Amino acid sequence: MFFLSVSGYRLGMYETRIEGSFAAAHRLTHYHGKCERFHGHNYKVRVWARGEKLGEGGMLVDFGIMKRALGEVFEILDHSDLNEIPEFHDDPSAERIAAYIFNFINAAHPDLPLSAVEVFETDSSMARYSRA
Repeated sequence: MFFLSVSGYRLGMYETRIEGSFAAAHRLTHYHGKCERFHGHNYKVRVWARGEKLGEGGMLVDFGIMKRALGEVFEILDHSDLNEIPEFHDDPSAERIAAYIFNFINAAHPDLPLSAVEVFETDSSMARYSRA
């Protein structure tokens, strides 16, 4: 197997991504515009993992494990009023939802090489939260 390297170091990283969706309602209480009214979205979420080494089976992480982790947080978010979740401070923006999902999965599955979460409110509007 050939790997491009410089001074013995690989020049690349592996990334994997899964996605899912959930439906929820919210309003942004500290925003002045149409989003301050109660409304809903069919959110699309992408969860990214990143790492240098492959594990057993030649995989960075099993897609099934990532999907189950995302499903756990969807049990809380799906068909909910996001304003009722205290961590959103009554302003459940896409940015805060992405951070919430990232932190939930990271706490529940610390062995996952989680690198980022993207939350789409629409096909053209997305927020991303990633590891610093």
